[in-house]
Amino acid sequence: MPPPYLTAPTSSDPRPALSLFAQAPSFLSSQTSSWWSSLPYPLSLFLNTESQEKWASYENLFLACLRTGDHETAYACLESLTDRFGKTNDHVLALQGLYQEATAQNTEELEEVMKAYDEVLKDDPTIFSVRKRRAALLRSVGKSAEAIADLTVLVDASPTDAEAWAELADLHLSQGNCEQAFYCLEEVLLVMPHAWNMHARLGEVVYMSAQKMDGGDQMKALAESMRRFCRSIELCDGYLRGYYGLRLTTGRLLEVLQGAKKGQLTASDSLAGDLAPPSIGTVKKLNELATSKLAEIVRRGTAGEKGWDGYSEAELKAARELIDSDTQKIQR
Repeated sequence: MPPPYLTAPTSSDPRPALSLFAQAPSFLSSQTSSWWSSLPYPLSLFLNTESQEKWASYENLFLACLRTGDHETAYACLESLTDRFGKTNDHVLALQGLYQEATAQNTEELEEVMKAYDEVLKDDPTIFSVRKRRAALLRSVGKSAEAIADLTVLVDASPTDAEAWAELADLHLSQGNCEQAFYCLEEVLLVMPHAWNMHARLGEVVYMSAQKMDGGDQMKALAESMRRFCRSIELCDGYLRGYYGLRLTTGRLLEVLQGAKKGQLTASDSLAGDLAPPSIGTVKKLNELATSKLAEIVRRGTAGEKGWDGYSEAELKAARELIDSDTQKIQR
């Protein structure tokens, strides 16, 4: 099992960040108390324990401390990274900007950070890490259109940047542009075809689009969404979000297919695109599978069984509510 410092804190669950924050003093102390740290430069470099893991740990601690509000420790980590890689390093520039964003007290200070990003990009427009931070800052202050323009420039210059495509998809979706979000997510999957979370995200986008359709177009979209969720759980058997989406999609698709069977769709509507619509029996089996798996995840995840403890409370609660809502419908 890798040391906890090598695992970056996620944005959705605060527990890893709090755990890293608690261990930050001991880690920094172990790095500064080594006897070679007192040696003059450049001897300290020759005798130091240089490794990718060490600097990854510093960066992860920096991010965790920023999230928990420990700006002093975060700054100490940032100083160590700056000393090692230099003030002009692309990644260090982005981390410095992130620190300034996190410690800004008002809009005026955020504008100063934006100006600093502009100056960096004016000298070198190819520093993509700074361009990403600039786009993130634009989004955080409500300038989504400008953030989209920034990321569009980035993906034009670097079309294999999956992270930028995913962020661009999220921005388009926040503006209600489902077609553009769909295109961006497909670009992500061209770079990372086995990213199960992106398959599920694509399924969510298609499902949302289907709510604005009717007839055969809706059937086609729901069937496509179902296939995307199926692919996500094929790649990751315990992916709760994938099973949740599959349960939701198949439930709605069953209603549409049963309506088509009763003649509520016209002859032209019944042709759901290039692929034939799935049979009611197939959709029912997938619906039952998703319901069964969700129930197992909720039961074992809530109990905290070994190997089933990676789910957040919010995810388990949402899955339980979905299962309970179906039970209430059946009872009625």
